[in-house]
Amino acid sequence: MLSGHLKPGMTMLELGCGTGTFTRELARSGADVVAIDVSPELLEIARANCSTANVQYQIQNAYALSYSQDVFDSVVGSSVLHHLEIKEALCDIYRVLKPGGTIYFTEPNMLNPQIAIQKNIPWIKRKLGDSPDETAFFRWSLRRLLEQTGYRDVRIDPFDFLHPKTPVALIDRVNAFGRFLENVPVISEFAGSLYIRAIK
Repeated sequence: MLSGHLKPGMTMLELGCGTGTFTRELARSGADVVAIDVSPELLEIARANCSTANVQYQIQNAYALSYSQDVFDSVVGSSVLHHLEIKEALCDIYRVLKPGGTIYFTEPNMLNPQIAIQKNIPWIKRKLGDSPDETAFFRWSLRRLLEQTGYRDVRIDPFDFLHPKTPVALIDRVNAFGRFLENVPVISEFAGSLYIRAIK
């Protein structure tokens, strides 16, 4: 979902690379990857997990990027935008994208009942290890914000009914049923995540 559009010769920015779990997959595309995070400790782990010639790691703040404008062909991230000052982040991402550049993100869906409870009830939020400012998104308001920032061809689709606590033996069956639900109108809106794509 995050790497399928990448090709050798492209320059892309991964926001919030963390321990490099997705960086490894992005690197396989052959694109030149700049993977950023605010945590030096996480970047060290990421370097150990994925050290290839087409990846460089940098400490950067996602809504105060030090890059010039029109630098990257694509900006991607998994569950990172909901940790950020979203308006500032989307503006700075837009600035560093080349004209025609793309964004691909996956983020938690606020319409999912568990996520809504987890993000809005403080003691549950603390118990599950969420940071105080962590949130989730309604796809309609996020779409509006993206369009107001200047992005075009915005597509946001709910997906993922597979709960992280699903027993291993049941994953294939639950996942297959979840794929079915992703295509059922109304019910699909309550999936756990949002798949976000747009063009500058």
